[in-house]
Order: sequence, then structure tokens, then C-alpha cells
Amino acid sequence: MNSQTTLLKPIALAGTGLHSGSQVHMRLLPAAADTGVVFRRLDVEPIRSMIPARYDAVVDTRLGTTIRNAHGVTVSTIEHVMAALWGAGVDNVLIELDAPEVPIMDGSSEPFTAELAATGLVYVPVPRRVLRVLKKVEVREGGSYASVSPNAEGDEGMVIDIEVNYSNAVIGRQTARYDFREQQFADTLSRARTFGFEYEVEAMQKAGLALGGSLDNAIVVGENRVLNAEGLRFDDEFVRHKALDCVGDLFLAGLSVDGHFSFVRPGHGANNLLLRALMADSSAFEV
Repeated sequence: MNSQTTLLKPIALAGTGLHSGSQVHMRLLPAAADTGVVFRRLDVEPIRSMIPARYDAVVDTRLGTTIRNAHGVTVSTIEHVMAALWGAGVDNVLIELDAPEVPIMDGSSEPFTAELAATGLVYVPVPRRVLRVLKKVEVREGGSYASVSPNAEGDEGMVIDIEVNYSNAVIGRQTARYDFREQQFADTLSRARTFGFEYEVEAMQKAGLALGGSLDNAIVVGENRVLNAEGLRFDDEFVRHKALDCVGDLFLAGLSVDGHFSFVRPGHGANNLLLRALMADSSAFEV
């Protein structure tokens, strides 16, 4: 894939907003070379509506990743669609929304991934640019750790080593490695759903958050069991979903990144700090 890509044709989707609980309509549209990923809010004035998906536009990382443009217009919960776009190899797309958040769908990237696979891509005759990591960069935030190092022998592609560790025995400690030089996002991470804990739900909803959350779009973990009747999609669905979030947050670099990432107790905040630290050091990467 030496040329940039965009969608072959538009994609229309609709679903519940995780935080608002309202119905959200969404369209993914083909875009010109070097556009990158750009969101457009249809519910604000056109002059204020465009929000480029970039690491330096991130303004909130609680319960998802939120970006904001220079006019103060935001779009939240972008990480699952960003991960699906990266996994499908989409370089350029315009995403229209009639609300301030991406629909949560089933809590994973799979609905987006399936539509992208069914629609297909078209190549545009402009070279694809890739960000290659040249030296190690690492950050810490609270109990989270994130780092990126050059791939061995300058290999292309992304590798993720990841560990999650929860006191809740249903999850506990889970570790995994995803080598996207050999594996596919659609096969490994796309179907892993977001999750939360039963004791958190009431507090979040009293705070006006997660009003659209349900067992249809999240795994809810009780003290000693998963509350979803269908159970888990994977024995290690929790670490898989955290890796999915990392992939989506990392695509906010604006380019695919060739590097070896390590995450311990990852979160959206640490993911964004890592990208900011990497991009602030011009000796740490090349395009």
C-alpha cells in the first residue's frame, strides 16, 4: 500500500450516543488525498463545523477521547471508529455527525469495520506517508505506562505489547501481544467491546455520563461475574478492547506509526501523552 486511500463510496450508520443516550446519525464520505480523518458536525454553523482528528486537538480523555477545534466545537468517543479506519487502511475520510459524539454501536469497532470491508477502498495517486519511530519515548500517568521504540531492524508496521491489571477477579491481570506486521485488526481486536463496572454505572449516570450505556453496547462487570447474558466474545476481551482503544488513539498521529508500543494499565490520557511526547521530539521519528 504505497498510495493513499479513501472510501469507494459513502457509508451511513446510526446508533445511540454513549453519553447523551440520543440517536446519532453518521456518514463516512470519500475525501481527497492528504485530507486525513476529519469530523464535521452538522448541528453547528458550517464555518465552525470541521474538527481534524489529531493528537493535539484532544481535550478530554475521561470515558473516551474527545477532540476540539479552534472554535470550541467538540466530538467525543472517537476511538472506536478511529481504530476501525486504521485497521481498514483508510487514510482520508470525512465523517459527518448530527451530534457531538460518535455512536457507540455495540461497544466495539466491528460495526465500522464490517461496513468499511463491505464498501471497499480506492487508491489515490499520492504517496502514503508513514511515521517511523527512531528512538524510545516513554511516559507515565498515574498508574499507566506507555512507550514506543523502533521496530527491530527497521521493520515496517505496528507491534503492541499490553498488560491490564484489575483488582476485580473477573478480569484480573491479562497480557497480550499484537503484531500487525502479521496479524489483522479485524481478526484480533475489532470485536472486543468496551467494559465498565456495575458499581460505577449509577454514579456515572448521576453525573450525566453514559446515559446511553447498556448491556447492548458494553460489558458490565459485577463483583464476581459478567452481567451480559451472552457472556464474553473472547476469554481475554478486556485486554483486547484496551488494545483497540490504544490503536484508535494512536491513529490521531495523523499517520500510521511504524513502531513497537508497550502499555501497562493503559488509558486514553497516557495514550495521548505518549503521542504528544513523541511528536515533540523531532529526533524521535521520521516521516
